[in-house]
Amino acid sequence: MKVLVLDIGGSNVKMRMSGQEDRTKFASGPGFAPKDLLEGLEKHAGGWDFEAVTVGFPAPVTGGRIPVEPKNLGDGWVDFDFEKELGKPVKLINDAAMQAVGCYLGGRMLFLSLGTGLGSALISDYHVVALELCELRWSKGKTVESQLTKAKRKQIGRVKWEENFHTAAEMLRQSMLPDSIVVGGGEARRLQQLPDDIRRVDNDMALEGGEALWMEPRFRV
Repeated sequence: MKVLVLDIGGSNVKMRMSGQEDRTKFASGPGFAPKDLLEGLEKHAGGWDFEAVTVGFPAPVTGGRIPVEPKNLGDGWVDFDFEKELGKPVKLINDAAMQAVGCYLGGRMLFLSLGTGLGSALISDYHVVALELCELRWSKGKTVESQLTKAKRKQIGRVKWEENFHTAAEMLRQSMLPDSIVVGGGEARRLQQLPDDIRRVDNDMALEGGEALWMEPRFRV
């Protein structure tokens, strides 16, 4: 099966079709709406031949639909029908959960994505659960996400920011009881000291995950 994978982020849309080695991307950003996605696909993938699509989206996804508009994009996504507009079967999933699928090696795995925000997902025996750990309380008036963003690193420096990460990871290790923790996202490369049970991956694993959702029938979302 030829699968087109779209990883929609707050800055770019990255995409790749199964069988391709290189990915293609175009800009997204604040105000990015469904019509902009369709225009970008027509421009950059208009000649591609695919049978199915996976869309990783930077917002909660429930029952294959987007219940609320994303924080970092434009409006219009809640009522957007991906299958109708793309003309192919579509699997719609939270972007962090899609990257988690690409990293999964078995057991109970917690995935954390560090970037402009904090993405998270848990996979246990191929059952994929997108999480919103970003909303957990850090201290009075502060969330876990607020202490782990790119902006926070720039504000307090890398060393203190990495200390925040390890504090959060230990809290989540004790509460979520994972066999392993995987960290990805654009800011993961900033981490310099990782214990043996935390594995770092690159962002291309999201594209691998989008393909695996069609190819590996054991995954349940």
